[in-house]
Amino acid sequence: MTQNPFDALGGGGFDMNALLQQAQQMQQQLEEAQANLAKQTVDGTVAGGAVTVTANGVGELVGVTIRTGEFDGSDPDDLSDLSDLIVAAYRDARAKSEALASESMGPLTEGLGGGLPGGLPGLG
Repeated sequence: MTQNPFDALGGGGFDMNALLQQAQQMQQQLEEAQANLAKQTVDGTVAGGAVTVTANGVGELVGVTIRTGEFDGSDPDDLSDLSDLIVAAYRDARAKSEALASESMGPLTEGLGGGLPGGLPGLG
């Protein structure tokens, strides 16, 4: 007895070519969405705008702005504080870029069973 196990799906069989074509289309859509995210930017700001960090939609750091007159470049404590504020501003920007990515990629990854644990490779 050599019954096709995919007959239970209906339609008389399983069309592997259609499945592969769908997978290729989904991969192309994901690549396009990721390229669009890389072009978008978000800002993370701390200390009332003293430090602003800009990241793209995939979380890469693309700029840092420090408001003049806020920090003394010769004071070690000020420089340490500045370092901490840059990290905090980046975390803010990164959270915004992740939200942007989730919003943009959500409709595309819903077909993957609600997303994959740890995200998709190369997307975060």
